[in-house]
Amino acid sequence: MRFDEFDLEDAVLDGLDAMNFQEATPVQEQTIPLILEGKDIIACAQTGTGKTAAYVLPVINELSKGEHPENAINAVIMAPTRELAQQIDQQIEGFTYFIPVSAVAVYGGTDGITWEQQKRGMEMGADIVIATPGRLLSHIKMGYVDLSQVSFFILDEADRMLDMGFHDDIMQVYKLLPPTCQIIMFSATMPPKINALAQTILKTPAVVDIAISRPPESIIQTAYICYEAQKLRILEDLFKQSHPQRVIIFSSSKVKVKELTTALKRQKFNVAAMHSDLEQAQREEVMKAFKNGHIDILVATDVVSRGIDISDIRLVINFDIPHDPEDYVHRIGRTARGTNGEGLAITFVSPKEQSKFQQIERFLGKEVYKIPIDAKYGEAPGYAPPKSSASKSSRSRKSRSRRTTRSRSH
Repeated sequence: MRFDEFDLEDAVLDGLDAMNFQEATPVQEQTIPLILEGKDIIACAQTGTGKTAAYVLPVINELSKGEHPENAINAVIMAPTRELAQQIDQQIEGFTYFIPVSAVAVYGGTDGITWEQQKRGMEMGADIVIATPGRLLSHIKMGYVDLSQVSFFILDEADRMLDMGFHDDIMQVYKLLPPTCQIIMFSATMPPKINALAQTILKTPAVVDIAISRPPESIIQTAYICYEAQKLRILEDLFKQSHPQRVIIFSSSKVKVKELTTALKRQKFNVAAMHSDLEQAQREEVMKAFKNGHIDILVATDVVSRGIDISDIRLVINFDIPHDPEDYVHRIGRTARGTNGEGLAITFVSPKEQSKFQQIERFLGKEVYKIPIDAKYGEAPGYAPPKSSASKSSRSRKSRSRRTTRSRSH
């Protein structure tokens, strides 16, 4: 479906045309009409499906009509991380090029000047506030944030926000909204706690469920079955055989990210770390350097596995197994986003991680090719996941298989 087939204002279509947006993705095709109709929505869609535009476009379309109060906050978009908040802000900036709609991004890890800029933006009534929960509440507690005229409240990556402990923060903000506010929830997964939140804050919502998709076939997926102590040496040898460029390595914790980054720097690789201990300015500098090609390898926690738009990643390495199959899809989905749609993913699997990796293979519906371990690394473990994990994985797969690409109203 083309964007000019939606009931969008000419100025919005002009912005889309300037950004070369022509064909809507499935999630955009299903959600944009529902939001334009004023319905509350809960949408399940993973990263990379175009979900940001799915809610941003109809919101700015309605605000562009001039029917909402001036000098008032008309929309609040909440996101789990400052990186995602920045990305949403950048997309809004592009979409509103021909439209007099203002926005301010509100997130932590900044200096006093940025705090004052955020404060001024909200006091003057920016049309759209894009915010992380904690920083928005900090401003609210100062007494100058008025949410009484908000028409749109959007929760992006709601599952991640709940995982990060933001439920109470979300509810505090929700209680300040007018009862007429349209509420839109986007989540990559639909665990019981998301359904519970939806039942609490949504009014007879429409449900848009874009099935969790498997990675594109254009991504070559491989794995090394090895001991934990063998991972680093195999990794270093891989990079010595082929000079690394546009590589993301995911690790399970910020401590391991720091250790791995230090080890690779000792081997003279051009590498940087991305984790929550970095100051905001440092994180922005690292991300900019990586996007511009000044850094070859980015070692990161899952802070960059969702919601960060980095194109042309050539290789994704899972140094540690992610928590569940959907996180695996988010991670390796960083690659195959370039013009040719091709990518490579390598996963290191230690004996204690084999059960989780088996769950990933069951979700994929295929076995991932296991690269033989060179004898120079010593004896490698066999691949023998505990059988007890099978029934659990099967139940998980059956649960996910019930998902189909659909849209329905309750």
